[in-house]
Amino acid sequence: MKLKLVSIFSLVFFFSVILFTSCKKDDNSKTNNESEEVSTAVSDESLVTSELDAIALDAGTAIEYEGSFSGNNSVVEQIICDATVEFNASSDPMTITINYDGSNCGNGRSRTGSIVLSMVKGTEWKTEGASFTVTFNNLKITKTATNKSITITGTHTYTNVSGGLLVHLANEGPIIHTVTSEDMKISFDNGTARSWNIAKQRVYTYDNGAVLTISGLHTEGDELMVAEWGTNRAGISFTTSTVSPVVVKQSCNFRVTGGAVKHSTNGYSAIATFGLNANGESIDCPGSGSYYYKVVWAGRNGGSLSLILPY
Repeated sequence: MKLKLVSIFSLVFFFSVILFTSCKKDDNSKTNNESEEVSTAVSDESLVTSELDAIALDAGTAIEYEGSFSGNNSVVEQIICDATVEFNASSDPMTITINYDGSNCGNGRSRTGSIVLSMVKGTEWKTEGASFTVTFNNLKITKTATNKSITITGTHTYTNVSGGLLVHLANEGPIIHTVTSEDMKISFDNGTARSWNIAKQRVYTYDNGAVLTISGLHTEGDELMVAEWGTNRAGISFTTSTVSPVVVKQSCNFRVTGGAVKHSTNGYSAIATFGLNANGESIDCPGSGSYYYKVVWAGRNGGSLSLILPY
């Protein structure tokens, strides 16, 4: 089974903050500067978060496609639309190299560079506690609509905490994966480069289709369940935490059906709560209608805003 993991929760959350700041009718230059700062920061983070989740999907697709590493050295496959995949089971560590070719597969972006998955020889990903390292080799991602880009370097560690394969989720669940990184660097197209850290847990269960529950694993100061933290292009420290785990359901067309996410700096914070109806009441899966989320935003000048919006 191949899950279509889309960072809907992060994109909706961050774009809503941009909406809030753009709606603040204030001639005060300090407020306007704050709005610009927030808009830039959240736009960057939504892009990074979305693309890292896309990479996680690519890595999972590749390692489950050739999970046993049968010994076919450097077999090239086109199992990812904008990349070729090379499997090498004869080396130690065994490697899977994903080379991105710069084509646009309809996602509004192009990717160049490569990632390399490395696993100790003889390890099987389905085994409890198995792990592999993903090395980012100048992976450049460019949004075609704006021609703006980011370049990712560093490493991630993926661990199959529970064991099992997603292709067998209906019979083997729950399956628990973690993704961690403390040496990632994001380079922006204005020449700045910033540190970025990740600590996420993904729990896969089956209930009339796949159910994915995402939560942060890190503690940063007083912030618990932090999923991402680091510095933005302005050099300002940030954290993004899961106030409550974010839930994505296949039976709801792979949409976010619950959870809450908080984005914080020393100047502002915003909390988005998902899985609501138009009245702000919690519901599980509203079917074909709109899903709603509530965002509560608080700025450094003491102001706050609250709004319920569809997603």
